Amino acid sequence: MGILGNYIGEIAALATALCWAVTATSFEDAGKKIGSMNLNLMRLLLGMVFLSVFTLLTRGYLFPTDASASGWFWLLMSGFVGIVIGDLLLFEAFVRIGSRISMLIYASVPPLSGIMAYIFLGEAMTLLQIIGMMVTLTGIASVILVKNKDSKKMSFSHPISGILLAFGGAFGQAAGYIIGKFGMADYDAFSSTQIRLIAGIIGFAILFTIRGHWPKFKSAFKRKDALLSLSLGSFFGPFLGISLSLYAVQRINPGVASTLTSITPILLIPYAYFFKREHVYFKEIMGTLLALSGIAIMFM
Repeated sequence: MGILGNYIGEIAALATALCWAVTATSFEDAGKKIGSMNLNLMRLLLGMVFLSVFTLLTRGYLFPTDASASGWFWLLMSGFVGIVIGDLLLFEAFVRIGSRISMLIYASVPPLSGIMAYIFLGEAMTLLQIIGMMVTLTGIASVILVKNKDSKKMSFSHPISGILLAFGGAFGQAAGYIIGKFGMADYDAFSSTQIRLIAGIIGFAILFTIRGHWPKFKSAFKRKDALLSLSLGSFFGPFLGISLSLYAVQRINPGVASTLTSITPILLIPYAYFFKREHVYFKEIMGTLLALSGIAIMFM
């Protein structure tokens, strides 16, 4: 494959960032029409269909029956934490504060991963990593915090509930990321994603049953205007995006993969300005660049 073959992991990580951008905007649109709960289960089911067809054609397995018992356990755990908890919170944040700000906050995944690795795995953080983490969090804070002109106190530029949901989603993804890498080892990335989606489907099915949400789920299929966005987001998210992210983690350092994947907020700025006609403030652009610079510093 020549030069491109030497950077296949980096290319996969950059492609993941593009997938997340398409997914975020598609799911923001669909979530506002059918709700984040319905969106989550519907996109997992669609993603599972895409993955099953793909693995049948490429590996001869419709279902990941060749995975080890240990792999199943850890990947299911990764799915419950990262997809059921993390994505449920993130998608609700899409609805409340939009995909662009949500994905900026989501850029806190690498620093959170570093902190969790230190606490739970005993992995020490270097001074450079700590500096990078602080730079990233400063960049995020510069966007979500504003100074009140009257009282001169700091306040949030967006609804606090949406901001907390986005941070919760980032925390869930960081935990799922670490667990998923441990469970996947050298196993196929796409089949690993199947197992994670299975965990997500089971988790949301239980949640729907407890909440008595099934009638609302059924009625969501009547919203034809949401199905196109849902299908688009499901292809680029649960199928292509998650699989490419796991493939990137297999091929290159997880920190480098996280850094490259985290450029999604940058990709969303031109979309917000040209297509959604949102007013993008200069400080938001600088804050986003600062946050991503911190991620890059962490893994220098």
